[in-house]
Amino acid sequence: MPPPPLDQQEQQQEDEEMEVPNSDNPEGPLPMEVQAENTGTVDAPVVDDPQSGRFTWTIKDFSRLMRKVYSDSFQVGGYRWRILVFPKGNNVDHLSMYLDVADSVLLPYGWSRYAQFSLTIVNQLHNKFSIRKETSHQFNARESDWGFTNFMPLSEMLDPSRGYVVNDTCVVEADVAVRKVIDYWSHDSKKETGYVGLKNQGATCYMNSLLQTLFHIPYFRKAVYHMPTTENDMPSGSIPLALQSLFYKLQYSDSSVATKELTKSFGWDTYDAFMQHDVQELNRVLCEKLEDKMKGTVVEGTIQQLFEGHHMNYIECISVDYKSTRKESFYDLQLDVKGCRDVYDSFDKYVEVERLEGDNKYHAEKYGLQEARKGVLFIDFPPVLQLQLKRFEYDFMRDTMVKINDRYEFPLQLDLDREDGKYLSPEADRRVRNLYTLHSVLVHSGGVHGGHYYAYIRPTLSDQWFKFDDERVTIEDAKRALEEQYGGEEELPHTNPGFNNSPFKFTKYSNAYMLVYIRESDKDKIICDVDEKDIAEHVRVRLKKEQEEKEQKRKEKAEAHLYTIVKIGEDIFFDLVDHDKVRSFRIQKQLPFSAFKEEVAKELGVPVQHQRFWLWAKRQNHTYRPNRPVTPQEETQSVGQLREVSNKANSAELKLFLEVEMGQDFRPIALPEKSTEDLLLFFKLYEPSNEEFRYMGRFYVSAHGKPMDILTRLNEMAGFARDEEIELFELEDGDIICFQKTPKVGSVEQFRYPDVPSFLEYVHNRQVVRFRSLEKPKEDEFSLELSKLHTYDDVVTRVAQHLGLDDPSKIRLTSHNCYSQQPKPQPIKYRGVENLSDMLVHYNQTSDILYYEVLDIPLPELQCLKTLKIAFHHATKDEVVIHTIRLPKQCAVEDVINDLKTKVDLSHPNAELRLLEVFYHKIYKIFSPNEKIENINDQYWTLRAEEIPEEEKNLGPNDRLIHVYHFMKDTTQNQKKLQVPDEEFSKWKFAFLSLGRPDYLQDSDVVSSRFQRRDIYGAWEQYLGLEHTDNAPKKSYAVNQNRHTFEKPVKIYN
Repeated sequence: MPPPPLDQQEQQQEDEEMEVPNSDNPEGPLPMEVQAENTGTVDAPVVDDPQSGRFTWTIKDFSRLMRKVYSDSFQVGGYRWRILVFPKGNNVDHLSMYLDVADSVLLPYGWSRYAQFSLTIVNQLHNKFSIRKETSHQFNARESDWGFTNFMPLSEMLDPSRGYVVNDTCVVEADVAVRKVIDYWSHDSKKETGYVGLKNQGATCYMNSLLQTLFHIPYFRKAVYHMPTTENDMPSGSIPLALQSLFYKLQYSDSSVATKELTKSFGWDTYDAFMQHDVQELNRVLCEKLEDKMKGTVVEGTIQQLFEGHHMNYIECISVDYKSTRKESFYDLQLDVKGCRDVYDSFDKYVEVERLEGDNKYHAEKYGLQEARKGVLFIDFPPVLQLQLKRFEYDFMRDTMVKINDRYEFPLQLDLDREDGKYLSPEADRRVRNLYTLHSVLVHSGGVHGGHYYAYIRPTLSDQWFKFDDERVTIEDAKRALEEQYGGEEELPHTNPGFNNSPFKFTKYSNAYMLVYIRESDKDKIICDVDEKDIAEHVRVRLKKEQEEKEQKRKEKAEAHLYTIVKIGEDIFFDLVDHDKVRSFRIQKQLPFSAFKEEVAKELGVPVQHQRFWLWAKRQNHTYRPNRPVTPQEETQSVGQLREVSNKANSAELKLFLEVEMGQDFRPIALPEKSTEDLLLFFKLYEPSNEEFRYMGRFYVSAHGKPMDILTRLNEMAGFARDEEIELFELEDGDIICFQKTPKVGSVEQFRYPDVPSFLEYVHNRQVVRFRSLEKPKEDEFSLELSKLHTYDDVVTRVAQHLGLDDPSKIRLTSHNCYSQQPKPQPIKYRGVENLSDMLVHYNQTSDILYYEVLDIPLPELQCLKTLKIAFHHATKDEVVIHTIRLPKQCAVEDVINDLKTKVDLSHPNAELRLLEVFYHKIYKIFSPNEKIENINDQYWTLRAEEIPEEEKNLGPNDRLIHVYHFMKDTTQNQKKLQVPDEEFSKWKFAFLSLGRPDYLQDSDVVSSRFQRRDIYGAWEQYLGLEHTDNAPKKSYAVNQNRHTFEKPVKIYN
């Protein structure tokens, strides 16, 4: 039976940057590692084997460094470490920096070590502006380095005025604290805890922590089990069945469970599995999807019953009898962390009354502008209360998202009826006791751009906590689950306090990010029993069968050392054998070979006396040929011994060729005698009209014989006249002889490949290429069979023919990135490669995918032009129009402006334009009219064109242009024209900004005296800032405030 609705039950019972391992994401063979000069020192002496220490690395000639560089090694905690830096970024436009285990290749199997560490780029001009990032990691053979791919933007670091690289020298610091190592490899989660973990597909820890939390809400799990599915459904195409399968395995499996079926049911591909998302957003999207899937079923409404609460937004006038209310539902609550001590502080802030007065009065119907109180009160709370902690906020001072690692406490029991129900609206049902107990704590470890997620859960609400960290589940105490996840700072004790008197503090980058509470009065219904009878029979049967197959494979793997695989080739393929397609036998190594022949006789119907086995030999050209027959002495050995004799490549398989002679009735007959002078040759007939080889047979020939001796026999095999003229071609080492009819002189027949050599060259170079439109990079549109030797012109001509395009030069191709499974950023230049094989190679991998696009002008012509996207801001109208300008690369900015004038609506005919470079809403540069456009980059910078105001055309010696930008104490920042009503403009504050820090101006301040520098347009230029409220309407739930800035939205497609 499905779980009854809760109301019925009540009646019945009442980066910063993303910490990642250095994937060294291959964008090409790495150049030789440049050894930067190391002046590294460990602040604490290594003789005492410190558990914490600081290493300083001064890197000289920074601009000359190649792709990656290591520091000298240093010792902390008895271990050797070193810093790994990618000066030009690890395939990103940021400095990439990692902490690396220096001697990882020399360590024994299964090694592991755990460390908290921070990496710092020292600001050599102002130490307080040094950039420091912290994380922790359990290092092992698979992840021997860990750190920050996006440590800091290269544009910021390489700016000499910033102070990070001075005199081409950079200073890096590493603070490392080694902690007790956790034995990751030998831990058996099921045995130790009774629970199993989830496998990480690449960056799915955020999903794993959420799935474990939902699984351990038994009422939710039972509802998932009761969603209708059929035995014809496939988990990869059905979210309900995939979730049922996952939950069943979590409940009954003995080892960690894979999530690939579930993510496939979401419609995700490999790229999605390696893209980290926000756990709060996934929670909402998944619950909305399940809510939709549950409609019309016995479990309809379960999501609402569990997670839905309601609050009332109200505005109440003070002087008149007018009140406006609006009821809204919620599935989770977002609570402020910044400026709040604990959850209760956040709830206090949530229901805090805002007074609308002065210029901010409320416009009430019939009463006009009125002073009023505005706030939120709760009508009811759900049985399962999900609290999302706003650990990520926009820092307007730094113009970026930041993670809030402040200390923030949360209680084991949460009383939302406190202080006489201060959080409740007048219409709330006061009979319901809103006392909650903590069920799970989801933790985020890392920075604003990602990191690692795991969860602390009390599955039965007992005193025992468990940590669910991907595949690993451990027993934890309450302190670890609660107090250690509050955040804040931790000061580590010095083992050698005399050597470094500065406190060695670490911000607790691991802290609670989502809390799940269960109402005390509902816990018996929520924490209900769920067993096999709740699971559909077809699901149980399917999963038990999968488990049995998995167990059989495990058993075979455990016994693999007792067996060997014998592969017998007898069918003839294009070469002689395809060992992936031949008959295979799983044979005990100790079995006598004679006994194995008996088994072959039973399986293949070839009597033992008519069997002759040959050992294969792999030639240098990677083909296989029967090398020699198995000797009578070898046949007395065991299968395992014969495998050792034949196995020069240390393969686990014994590969044999079975020679059988067939009589006229197609039954095996006695084999011909073979002398030491005889060679076994194989014969294939080539037919140019069909462009194919046909295997004709094999026979022995004398090593001293002549080709003429076998012509008659070959004609008989092929069904030709005995005197038919044929040509013989020897393949490679001479074991295969190809033959064909001699072409008739004067024949009118024309073949693409008239003889064996030309056909073999075609076979060797043919390549089927899948073409995709660049606009739809995940969809194969058509395939063409081409040759790897085809030139650039050959390829685009074939594509143009397929598309029905007259001019092949309008086709532009882009190669495929085998690692990201995306098009490469830059297209192939016109005739920029020799042939097709060059287009398909991506470093050490070869693809069969090309992307195409059809241009409006020929590619050679386009490559001589510079294309710029320019946003034109009209002087009097509040509008922005994007224009695409194409001009020859040798043109100047003045030519761009002249071209733009012909396309835009000017305020008056003699208006002059200027071109600006804008980045993150700040003006970085005003282009000179004679500057060449070839070096202008509009990929990362916004190009803005505008009319030059009359008052700016004739600046005096004491005049200066001040760059102005808007900033708000909200999460949105826009640059607008200053066409603002007087009433609103009077509310704005003016500030002098330098280094991104505001100094608010008074009406009496002389503005120009603050701005000392002229004609410099850079990120550290002084600005006049305008602070004001962002009045743009915000959609409820449209954007998650905690979503990391680099992320794409979570989407579940099915």
